[in-house]
Amino acid sequence: MKEFDQAFIQAPEHRPNLSAVESDGIPTIDLSPIFNSPDGTFPDDLVRQIASASIDWGFFLVVNHGVPAGKRRRMEAASREFFGRSLEEKRTVMKVEGVITGYSDMELTKNVRDWKEVFDFIVADPTVVPMSPEPNDHRLTHWTNRWPTFLPEFREAGNEYAEELEKLGHKLVELIAVSLGLPAQRFRDYFKEKTSMVRLNHYPPCSLPEMALGVGRHNDPGVLTMLAQDDVGGLEVKRKRDGEWIRVKPILDSYVVNVGNVTQVWSNERYESVEHRVMVNDKKERYSIAFFFNPSHSTIVEPLEELIDPENPPKYKSYLWGKLLFNKCARLSRDLKLQYSSL
Repeated sequence: MKEFDQAFIQAPEHRPNLSAVESDGIPTIDLSPIFNSPDGTFPDDLVRQIASASIDWGFFLVVNHGVPAGKRRRMEAASREFFGRSLEEKRTVMKVEGVITGYSDMELTKNVRDWKEVFDFIVADPTVVPMSPEPNDHRLTHWTNRWPTFLPEFREAGNEYAEELEKLGHKLVELIAVSLGLPAQRFRDYFKEKTSMVRLNHYPPCSLPEMALGVGRHNDPGVLTMLAQDDVGGLEVKRKRDGEWIRVKPILDSYVVNVGNVTQVWSNERYESVEHRVMVNDKKERYSIAFFFNPSHSTIVEPLEELIDPENPPKYKSYLWGKLLFNKCARLSRDLKLQYSSL
């Protein structure tokens, strides 16, 4: 313990239970009916599965999702190659204050350091965002990607992969809309200037996995998250009915999908954004790729008018997505500045 960096130590009540078993309880949904439907409509049974999973878990796995296996494999290989490089090389694209794309190995979740290293890139390059968090400041700026020059094919692999996940994201959002009793295209206009991001994660072996977490407990702020994980496992979901942490069993070539905070607000809490975290282990490294499906910066997030009435009044005040995103990224940037200044 004396040699283990105390910045990684979780409070006793948030430490992982290493004896927990992987669960088959989180629903697995076969999306092949989407591609086999002659008229493009969604079968009722598929819609019911999406609704049930979103209500009961806020999480589900999808298979037969249409993402080409070759493009996923290429992205996974690029991720492994990048993280396998020296720290000096990786830090040539290190995140700095005011820059949200690139590499970091010192992120915090709830003020505790995560046992991970990441590489982030945006889907739309450039991505338009607010210049400040002030409500009356309407100036805009943009984010751009920072690609490693020492891996010439990395950028192409990332862009190809992001294009496929964006297609899947739109299909899933259409399914979410129909499962809420709305037209399939109800959310389409919210993504005209998307702020979606991809995060490559690497979780090295940890000598004290009972004390640390790869990522601490958190909710995702956006619309949906789609996660590709390897066969090592480690993702845990806080089960709604009893608050127990349930480990998600990896399924080959599947994606783990979770409802984000924006969808929780849009649905007026019919669907909830659920806490989750990542465990680490002392023997195997773990890799995953998260796609954060986010709306345009100008999107006003509020309960949808079709889902509120006198018996179901709005449970949330409206907010501007771009301002929330700016605040979140500014906070992360400040945290990183403090971390790196202590080196």
